[in-house]
Amino acid sequence: MSLKKYIRDIQGFPKEGILFKDITPLLIDPKGRTECLKTLVDSLKGKQIDKVIGVESRGFFFGMLLAQELNVGFIPVRKPNKLPFDTISASYDLEYGSDTLEIHTDAIQKGDRILIHDDVLATGGTAQAVCELVERLGGEIVQLNFLMEISFLKGREKIKEYEIFSAITY
Repeated sequence: MSLKKYIRDIQGFPKEGILFKDITPLLIDPKGRTECLKTLVDSLKGKQIDKVIGVESRGFFFGMLLAQELNVGFIPVRKPNKLPFDTISASYDLEYGSDTLEIHTDAIQKGDRILIHDDVLATGGTAQAVCELVERLGGEIVQLNFLMEISFLKGREKIKEYEIFSAITY
């Protein structure tokens, strides 16, 4: 099954010149959602994972499903001032601006094996910032796992030292 059929293109969102890949049709369709989860889980065969990170906000959807499927903890990585406990942060550039992400300081213990999940790998700035957060807390990154990769933006180059899996590549 091709997962691409569940992704809708939205021209000019969030700003002119951007072709946004909308995952809402995938989230709505139980068959597509199941196939997508299976594809993401299959990429993890033989890997030991202690916790899954889901990156705000679209990374939460399958990040939580992956954690449930793997029977491990789930860690939300969020925009500033959204997490209630002590946090550390990392800033990054993205294809249409810059932003900051935060994680709770007690979310990862030294040596925890971490799967990072997000919806899209574009310029790689978001993924690079999350990797920085994980490593600052002593975690070991097992894999970066994405629903989609926009290959012409070359985000993979920023995180090439890690294992990367994308269910869909554009």
